[in-house]
Amino acid sequence: MRNMRQPEDLLSLSAHGRELLADHVQQLSFRQADVVIDKGQAVSGAYLVLEGQLRVYTYTPQGAEATLYFIRPGELCVLALNCLFNDLLYPAWVESSPGTRVAVIPGHLYKQLFEQESSIQDITVRALSTLVFRLMNELEQIHSCNLDQRLASFLLNSASGEGVVTATQQALAGHLGTSREVIARLMQGFSRRGLVSTGRGRIVIVDAAGLGEIIKPNSVRQTTACRS
Repeated sequence: MRNMRQPEDLLSLSAHGRELLADHVQQLSFRQADVVIDKGQAVSGAYLVLEGQLRVYTYTPQGAEATLYFIRPGELCVLALNCLFNDLLYPAWVESSPGTRVAVIPGHLYKQLFEQESSIQDITVRALSTLVFRLMNELEQIHSCNLDQRLASFLLNSASGEGVVTATQQALAGHLGTSREVIARLMQGFSRRGLVSTGRGRIVIVDAAGLGEIIKPNSVRQTTACRS
C-alpha cells in the first residue's frame, strides 16, 4: 500500500510482508455512499477500512434496512474473512459512507500473511472479538430497549466531537430497522424536549445528558427522580 497511511498493525509486518501488500493490495475510494458488497456475492479479499466507515446491514421481513454493525478505520470485515476461509458467499449487504477508503487484500495473500505474520493474526482476532461485542450489544438493545432508547443511543454513539450526526431520517430508519415515519415522530419528540435540533441531513445534540436519561431503564429513571 504505497503512498497511503497504513493502520498501526500493518506497520509491524516484516519487510517481506509489507512488500507483498504494496504489490498486490487494491484500494477502493468512495466519494459518496455506495454499495460495496451485495448479499450472495463471492468475496475476493479481506476488506480493511482505512478512512470513513462501512455499514453492514440486512433487511427485515417488512422490507426495511437494519444495520448489523459498522466497520471503522483500522478494522477488518469479519464476515468477508469468514467467506474467504470457509468458501462462502457474503451473507449481508455492505455500504460505504461518503469519503471512505478501503484496502482489499487478495484472499490468497491474506491467508499467506495470516500463517506467517503475528500482526495479521492479532488484527484478525481483534476484529472477531469486536464483531462479537457489537452484535451482542445490538441484540441486547433490540430485546431490552424501546425504539426511543435505541435511537438516543445511536445518536450519542454516532455524534462527532461537536455533537453532530450527519444522517437523514431515512438513514436512521435503516440503521434501526424501522420506517422513516416512526423516526420522524421520535425526532420531533426529541426536538420538542430540547434534546436535539434538526436540519437537512444533520442532527445536532443539544442535551447529551437528556438523551442519556432516555437510555436508562425505567427503574433507574424512577429511582433518580425519587432522589432528586
